[in-house]
Amino acid sequence: MEDHKIVQRNLALQREWYGEPLGDRVRRLVVAFDVSQANLAEVLGISAPMLSQVMSGRRAKIGNPAVLARLIMLERKVLTPDVAAGKREALQRALDEVRASKPSVTRDNLPVDVGRTDRVAVAALRRVADPGDLTAAADLLNGKFPDLAELLRRAGRPY
Repeated sequence: MEDHKIVQRNLALQREWYGEPLGDRVRRLVVAFDVSQANLAEVLGISAPMLSQVMSGRRAKIGNPAVLARLIMLERKVLTPDVAAGKREALQRALDEVRASKPSVTRDNLPVDVGRTDRVAVAALRRVADPGDLTAAADLLNGKFPDLAELLRRAGRPY
């Protein structure tokens, strides 16, 4: 597929998935926070070249859900009075808060087919780790993260 067609397809997918092209959303944030695209990429937790590719339509999606969550957080902060007024301290505070955030996307706040997602995760874990390591990691995480520990245990079991 030629480049122009790929970009057009990706922009159409972005409209479907995100409501509009990501380039439009990101440009609004660059203007609202008066930052460079590279600075915004750093706040979001994505490389500047990756952000550029998403904005231009060379890539269709933001693969990391935490990055998308940070983008949405910034969009919401634009609506706060001090940020909307362009107050420098408020702009910087908002950027710092989002940069420091550790958003998580779980099945409680993102609709997913958990069964399929679990099967994909188990297969991926089996490709990158030995069964014994997966079981040991599960034992370490069990007290604080029992769901993750169970996923690791399943990946560590024989097929």
